Amino acid sequence: MPKKGPLAGLKVLELAAQGPGPFAGSLLVDFGADVVIVDRPAHLTQPSDTPRVFDMYNRGKRSIALDLKSSEGHSTALALIDSADVFIEGYRPGVVEKLGLGPEECLSRNPKLIYGRMTGWGQTGPMAKEAGHDINYLALTGALAAIGDPDLPPPPPLNLVADLGGGGMYLAFGILAAVLEARQSGCGQVIDCAMIDGVSHLMSMFQSFTQMGTWSPERKSNSVDGGAPFYGTYETADGKYVAVGAIEPQFWRSLLNVVQLQIETLPDQWDRSEWPAIRNLLAGKFRERTRDAWIERARGTDACLSPVLTIEESWRHPQMAARSTFLDLNGVTHPAPAPRLSKTPGQLINAAPEIGEHTGAILRDWLGQ
Repeated sequence: MPKKGPLAGLKVLELAAQGPGPFAGSLLVDFGADVVIVDRPAHLTQPSDTPRVFDMYNRGKRSIALDLKSSEGHSTALALIDSADVFIEGYRPGVVEKLGLGPEECLSRNPKLIYGRMTGWGQTGPMAKEAGHDINYLALTGALAAIGDPDLPPPPPLNLVADLGGGGMYLAFGILAAVLEARQSGCGQVIDCAMIDGVSHLMSMFQSFTQMGTWSPERKSNSVDGGAPFYGTYETADGKYVAVGAIEPQFWRSLLNVVQLQIETLPDQWDRSEWPAIRNLLAGKFRERTRDAWIERARGTDACLSPVLTIEESWRHPQMAARSTFLDLNGVTHPAPAPRLSKTPGQLINAAPEIGEHTGAILRDWLGQ
């Protein structure tokens, strides 16, 4: 069935990998691109801990099984690259070159190709070929050092920031920018997408604050790192938590009204020396009621007070339900495609394919075999 969406007709070949590369491909496929995963044949692959039906980064894609180290598999991969608009690989620098699928070879065959390379450290520099994961890339950018309590080691913020935010999202953006340029110039290009670059860019505001002298390197001593009493989390009577984001003075006043504190009796909101005392006062107040009781009390007040939900609770929240933020696909709850386009919205088509599930169809559709 022909795909619909703003990226319909875009042919993307993606070497099977983990994390940010497949995540970038999932953004493209949600909006209509034909994304083909080049999987290793099942007999050459270690069994995965994640059944494909739960593999959300590969939903909507098709799979072809190729042994890239064999002459037949290599030749087929080159033929697919000849037909592709975009190629995505997420291996360490030099690996795909050894497979004979590096940028020089691919672009010499297909000059319009957008060649997307996803790494943690980048294609250049003394650490380029070293192993790493999300937490390592965060550590080098200054982001990790800015997160958490001052008396505890910095905690990893899941793998959202480097893998997905600084990696996959930037790769998807780079691909779309390069596709637009290629349609004008007729020439493709190589995208060197490094997670350390993306995270450093995400840290732009804090780079500015540091140079202005308004950001302290001590964790939990700043306005949006949990140091301010008006931006953080508080435990409630039932052992759950609420999140407070009452930065602006009108929202701060609303929050104080909800917890029944008089603003006139408190120190100035931005007096940092008083933040610990104000936080302790608020902490005592929030322990007087349950999480849901506080949320009900704050409803409609602009107090910027939200419940801290578990993953499963978020599926059932009325705001999420009203927007269909989560959808069912083959009995698995998926996040809906984002963002939402009014004319050509993204769509869920099918779960991630099994290895080689579409080999015959892909050879027919892309190569006419």
